[in-house]
Amino acid sequence: MSTYNTLLLAMALLGAIVFVALYFVEAGYGYLFNRKYGFPIPNKAGWVLMEAPAFLTMAAWCTTAQPGQTPQLVLAGLFLLHYFQRSFLFPLLMRGKSQMPVGIALMGLLFNGINASLIGAWLFRVAPDGYYAGWFARPCFWAGVLLFFAGMAINLHSDYIVRHLRKPGDTRHYIPRGGMFRYVSSANYFGEVLEWTGFAVASWSTAGLLFVWWTFANLAPRSASLYRRYEKEFGAEFTSLGRKRIIPFIY
Repeated sequence: MSTYNTLLLAMALLGAIVFVALYFVEAGYGYLFNRKYGFPIPNKAGWVLMEAPAFLTMAAWCTTAQPGQTPQLVLAGLFLLHYFQRSFLFPLLMRGKSQMPVGIALMGLLFNGINASLIGAWLFRVAPDGYYAGWFARPCFWAGVLLFFAGMAINLHSDYIVRHLRKPGDTRHYIPRGGMFRYVSSANYFGEVLEWTGFAVASWSTAGLLFVWWTFANLAPRSASLYRRYEKEFGAEFTSLGRKRIIPFIY
């Protein structure tokens, strides 16, 4: 247990370093694509390479479940649901022939493997005996599930809006509009932060909380970079919308 807690603390501190660093160095993928992160690979392949390790690692942990660990399997199921969509469905829905630097994909692979290992270890091995007994009667479980699916719905809807900004053959950039984009310029990221906040509440775990921190540490600086790029490219057309970056009405 002490080794596990040390790993969580080390990851939390590393997340703080990443949070600060990303305000000075943009993660060069998507709208912010940059070849300095490695040679480009097809975007679809990059997303599978990044996200699939999380799905496969958690699926492996599920095979170790013991009798009576139904709540843990349900919580793992939420995790798997997200990563099945991100690993195998999201890439298929992508349009165009955009690319991703291989370095970004490999960094994502490394983090997702570690993160899924920490969460899976908590659920199926580290959590104290009886910790999840009667879990389906706990308000935190149902509140967390509600937040999780609300965040997932926002994330999926926002991705849909972004995917349909262009017609086939069009390479111009557009300002996303509608849904949560009314309030923030990175609505898909807001949905993901909300989703993993829900998971942390539903699992009531430090591993889940660590994932929320890493999600925010990665996406909040990126949302700021995207905001600056929108300001530069669209000027008053964008700033007049009065949006925040990632958290509605706050940041």
